Amino acid sequence: MPETYISTNRKELFLRACRSEPVERVPVWMMRQAGRYLPDYRAVRQKHAFLEVCKTPELAVEVSLQPFRTVGVDAVIVFSDILIPAEAMGVEVELTDSGPVITHPIREVSQVEALRVFDPEQDTGFVAEAIRRLCHELGPEVPVVGFAGAPWTLACYMVEGRAKDGFATPKQMMYHEPRVLRTLLEKIARATAGYLKAQIAAGAAAVQVFDTWAGELSRRDYQEFALPATQLLIAELSPGAVPVILYTKASDHLLRDVGQVGASVLSVDWRVDLAELRQRLGGRIALQGNVDPCVLLGPAEGIRRAVREAIEKTGGVGHILNLGHGILPSTPVENARAFVQTGQTTALPARVPLGRAD
Repeated sequence: MPETYISTNRKELFLRACRSEPVERVPVWMMRQAGRYLPDYRAVRQKHAFLEVCKTPELAVEVSLQPFRTVGVDAVIVFSDILIPAEAMGVEVELTDSGPVITHPIREVSQVEALRVFDPEQDTGFVAEAIRRLCHELGPEVPVVGFAGAPWTLACYMVEGRAKDGFATPKQMMYHEPRVLRTLLEKIARATAGYLKAQIAAGAAAVQVFDTWAGELSRRDYQEFALPATQLLIAELSPGAVPVILYTKASDHLLRDVGQVGASVLSVDWRVDLAELRQRLGGRIALQGNVDPCVLLGPAEGIRRAVREAIEKTGGVGHILNLGHGILPSTPVENARAFVQTGQTTALPARVPLGRAD
């Protein structure tokens, strides 16, 4: 019989999964779970701009709570955007539904030098305040998750100016002015560490670092540029009681290195086989993911099958069920609910020995 543990609440369940401790079921939440697939969110956005919602704690709290009320997720992630710290560093940012736009992209060393060290409470205190209000609203039994962008992913936007296939401009800086890029990455890492520390102090039970564009790099470039900056960020956080989740996309070629960053949980997309990754990493790091968001556009039985397969691959040990990327705006609400409820009601398979880390 598998070893089980009956948790008393969602927060304890979530934290035990982050620590790869026995649980009676996997916890479930979804990236971008507060968003356009929810009618209540669309109603808020008809009256308020995206950035206004991010910077107004009562609005951020409302949209953060909507998926908890509507689909019953086990964790609530604060509503914000990864470009908030970039703006606080002095970069002019426009946040739109089609993505962020940097008015004056960073292309010169003088622009990197001009980036300022900001006070998280003074300059981005609306994020910490939203977390405090969420913790008060939800009480001690539901985890609130904070987040930020990883140094490389944030640098991609700050240098390129917008999301763009390949991110050729930051790569050009990498090849022609590597010292400038390394300086930029270090500045971002230190600023982001302070930003996340403020979220933790406000009550975040865990924080997630999004390195969405890590997969754009070769393994060598990742090792030389993105990896050291992400290691610096996580080392600054001294993860322990508060888990750090690191998300990477299209990064199967990097996962041996990503697993060495120091995160408590590794979140991966649907291109990664969870069973193979578990064998590769062993039990030293928990996993999050990794159902393809497009599965939620299909029939309910396909959703249930994908959820059960994901849980089967990890044995439910050290596993937070999630999507492999953000939920799509066209997802029917009932399909999102089916994803969550299937995860919450799927019995864990018999526990199998964890693989050895290579």
